[in-house]
Amino acid sequence: MPTPPRPVFELKDVEKVFQVRKPGQRFGRKTVGLRALDGVRLSVEQGASLALVGESGSGKSTLLRVLLGLDAPTDGQARYRGRPIRAVRDEGADFARDVAMVYQDARGSLNPRMTVGALIAEPLRRFAVVPAPEIGARVATLLTRVGLPADAAGRYPAALSGGQVRRVAIARALASDPSVLVADEAVSGLDVSTQAQLLTLLRRLQQDMGLTLVFITHDLGVASFLCEQIAIMYLGRIVETGPTDAVLTSPAHPYTAALRDAAPKFFEPIAEPLPGEIASPLDLPSGCRFSGRCPRVQPDCHARDPHLARSRTRSVACLHPLAPVDGAGPVAPANPGPAPEQTRPD
Repeated sequence: MPTPPRPVFELKDVEKVFQVRKPGQRFGRKTVGLRALDGVRLSVEQGASLALVGESGSGKSTLLRVLLGLDAPTDGQARYRGRPIRAVRDEGADFARDVAMVYQDARGSLNPRMTVGALIAEPLRRFAVVPAPEIGARVATLLTRVGLPADAAGRYPAALSGGQVRRVAIARALASDPSVLVADEAVSGLDVSTQAQLLTLLRRLQQDMGLTLVFITHDLGVASFLCEQIAIMYLGRIVETGPTDAVLTSPAHPYTAALRDAAPKFFEPIAEPLPGEIASPLDLPSGCRFSGRCPRVQPDCHARDPHLARSRTRSVACLHPLAPVDGAGPVAPANPGPAPEQTRPD
């Protein structure tokens, strides 16, 4: 019987603690531990498309740095194709070539003194993807693939629009012929039509090239259109995972439901926001860390800390989930919100 392939990324009880000064302390060496990640469990299979969603301060950026091998976990295991990510990254250029990144600040990630052609050619030379005489042709092919004309190679980033800059950043990421593409808010700050074009491009590239896609976003509509799987983060933990359509149609965690209901909808009033603010990682509440804002909180939520319960298709970290973790349907949710609108562009 053949051995099943290892996940591309696998995180097992990953923690990341930063030592920071105590609040209000200006001098001295005393520090306290800030848990940016606390017991994260995540598995990303080859060819999967995963959206990582959560409020600012939920730990998405720290998790991204762990996945890219930029930060080592304080505890737990972070593996890439079965091996520690940091070890694979430190061994050579294979990891850098295989895992490509599209940054949120696409313009800032490009050297303004280099032409578009030189920017895309740089990884081609760095990883010897093609012989030197073929670099020009490969640059033209990559520009065409992302929907830019071949003469864009002679322009500088300052002469490009925001959408064009994002396309150049995607072409540069694809130049090393990666198998994994990680994108951080890659369509934020753009008008709706440009977002739709880029999302359609990313989905087509992911399907045509068989890429494993990890996409960080605040927008549930973007996650719904682009990714088949979704992971919801809150205060350093993943609180719900599963198929995107199932999670957004029938959320099991109250935080997921609150995020869904907070998304603006045509011709409907904006839902009441969650009460309170996200807690500080330096002063986590006892029990469930969402208990101070949860509209369905019960007495045991303040005493017991729920962990991610796995099932056949869904996982949720909640003592009183809104729906079964196997996605069989809702279980008498209190104050159920309306079904999410379909925001997928054609």
